[in-house]
Amino acid sequence: MSSILPNLSDIRTLDICRYITFAIIATSPPMEAGQVHSAIDPVGADRVEHLLRQMTPEEKAGQLTLWPRYNKSNPIRNNKGDDDYVPPETGAVIGTYGAEATRQLQDRIIKESRLHIPLLFSYDMVHGFRTVFPIPLAEAASWDPDLAQRTTRAAAAEATASGLRWTLAPMVDIARDPRWGRVTEGAGEDPFLASALAAARIRGLHGLDEESAPMMLATAKHFVAYGAAEGGRDYNTVDISERTLHETYLPPFRAAVEAGVDAIMAGFNEISGTPMHASQPLIEGVLRRQWGFDGIVISDYTGVVELMEHGAAALPATAVQLAMKATVDVDLAGGIFAKNLPMLIKNGEVSQRSLDDAVRRILQAKQKLGLFDDPFRYIDPAPEQAPTITPDNRALARAAAQKSIVLLKNEGGLLPLSKNIQRLVVVGALATDSTSSLGSFPGIGRVDETITVLEGIERAVSPDTYLVYVSGASPDSNDISGIDKAVIAAQAADVTIAVLGESSDMSGEANSRAFLGLAGAQETLLTRLIETGKPLVVILMNGRPLTVPTLDEQVPAILEAWFLGSEMGNGVADVLFGDVNPSGKLPVTFPRSVGQVPIYYGHKKTGRAPRADSFFTSKYIDQPWTPLYPFGFGLSYTTFAYDKPKLSKTELTSSETLSIDVTVHNTGQREGEEVVQLYLRDDVASVTRPVRSLRGFTRVSLQPGEAGTVRFMLDKEDFALLDKDFVRVIEPGTFTVFAGGSSTTENQARFKVKTGERLQGFGSAIPRLPLVFSTKDERLVSGED
Repeated sequence: MSSILPNLSDIRTLDICRYITFAIIATSPPMEAGQVHSAIDPVGADRVEHLLRQMTPEEKAGQLTLWPRYNKSNPIRNNKGDDDYVPPETGAVIGTYGAEATRQLQDRIIKESRLHIPLLFSYDMVHGFRTVFPIPLAEAASWDPDLAQRTTRAAAAEATASGLRWTLAPMVDIARDPRWGRVTEGAGEDPFLASALAAARIRGLHGLDEESAPMMLATAKHFVAYGAAEGGRDYNTVDISERTLHETYLPPFRAAVEAGVDAIMAGFNEISGTPMHASQPLIEGVLRRQWGFDGIVISDYTGVVELMEHGAAALPATAVQLAMKATVDVDLAGGIFAKNLPMLIKNGEVSQRSLDDAVRRILQAKQKLGLFDDPFRYIDPAPEQAPTITPDNRALARAAAQKSIVLLKNEGGLLPLSKNIQRLVVVGALATDSTSSLGSFPGIGRVDETITVLEGIERAVSPDTYLVYVSGASPDSNDISGIDKAVIAAQAADVTIAVLGESSDMSGEANSRAFLGLAGAQETLLTRLIETGKPLVVILMNGRPLTVPTLDEQVPAILEAWFLGSEMGNGVADVLFGDVNPSGKLPVTFPRSVGQVPIYYGHKKTGRAPRADSFFTSKYIDQPWTPLYPFGFGLSYTTFAYDKPKLSKTELTSSETLSIDVTVHNTGQREGEEVVQLYLRDDVASVTRPVRSLRGFTRVSLQPGEAGTVRFMLDKEDFALLDKDFVRVIEPGTFTVFAGGSSTTENQARFKVKTGERLQGFGSAIPRLPLVFSTKDERLVSGED
């Protein structure tokens, strides 16, 4: 029995009897009348198989159910709360957190269930738990996978202290339509950047290299192309080509699988006439057979039930059959597996093998977490009672906020502002909106622990600064009654700071928008402030790209601040007043108008590209066809200049590796960090290629007048494409590399691959980090974590 018991010295005395009872019963077969338990204590895979042999179809179906049971203090869906009954056969719950709440529920399930199989406790921990970090789209603007790993690791440490062991994150959907509200939860439009951040966040959740961050199960969602919803309307259908699916939307999921993700969540969308929850070709075919994924596939919220709404199933039993055939293992919130699987098994309409395979994956996950050895593992009030929003976590949240801010415009060097400015006016309801500062899906972050933009500014300026705040206008209202007061204050100010954008409930799930301009009365407020002629700084708070051409045309200084979490105000003030030089770069394109959507940097060529000397070209007649702000764009308080890329060779075979040295100079007067970006174009191919594709990036910190050299490495994985038969090949021909500070750089060099090759397998989807030369000591140091 010793192998199943935890160290008794680590357990409170009152729990010892419970552990012993659990150990005896959970490792014993079911008893017939008069039968005596055998003294068998299976371990490892044998333990899972031992349990499987004992379970009834009803118990197996229960294990495949993720039941919503949200704490009353944090109701999310349907106002479910602490009193909602969880059947004893249930495999997992979502929404219950806290050491006491999870301990009580775990205790009841172990006592009431026949085989005493412990629960998994899960939560949507998208960008933090108690400490809230920048929304994922904002953090993607840092272009810093190490930062994403550290923030996710800190969140995992907080969550596990509250009894949670499984999070339904990260979201790795590619999003090229900003009307879709859930763009806020992902890494933007590019599969290369998204893949790097997906792998980093999974490493952070696992926390395998630090005992202080116990492992959580990670879930990559939403498989697949959920972010390509028609019209940008959440939950809508998806109609894309097979090539776009494989080249753009699948790579981040493959990177997640390579990084060891534990679960994949199916999307609400359909592809090629088949809803994802019934897509055997993509889930069972691509994900499991081709990629070898052997973890859990979970439905989205009532996703299996909604197969009937799609018109793919007429009856609940048929929906379950379709999902099981596609190898969906877990039903989230629908209750449809528990009600229908036992009957389907009895009638032979679902095979015993497919049921057992699904249950086995759930039990293996629980075993990996150590729950069979100790079902109360990490459910201990002691670590939870320690401060979770610690000074260290706050410092990390502040650093993440600083790196996520993008300077979009700084005409005349208006920024940074002096902390000794005499008269400063702050306007905009968002300046004091602590709820919106946290963004959508803010874990259990608290508004009273959140620093608003106004609070950050108040803390930063000199005591002698005369600071005035006037709400003026709100994104949630068309009320203009406060605008006159804001204008009067601005007229008397040295500088006005307008905090404009969206409230947090205007982006996120189910929050699609047809218009992406400034909502409510904000546009009127902006126009009136511009008319004062006084220096104006706009801080944008938003969860998606906005169409703000008036800002770009008429406002001298613009900071894209997103929703930055618990330390939003401090992070904004640090950049606003120059304690930190902004270094963020856009992970998604900003359109000039919704009429340009979808718009993204890696588009295909056309036979009639826009030209000034020809009318019959691909353009608009009422506005430029180019974006307002391109992917990868972001300014600094200093300036950077790039040398032409230096190639190790200009001709190579398909089996050789090409090194590319990119030297960047800080030509300004301040220390700054630059995100050096490398793009690649296959100039001519048997299938058309994007105008350029991101193939490398890294951050370089440089003093004024200093230069640094980044070494990128390209090989066959970068040169390869999917040919007309979807076979990975390298075709002989010329390639162009572009190196600079955004996707629009024309700093380029060309090389030739002399030989072709047919490649085996898929190659790695996790991007390599480049190498950085130190200009001070001339040592080559790794840019990896």
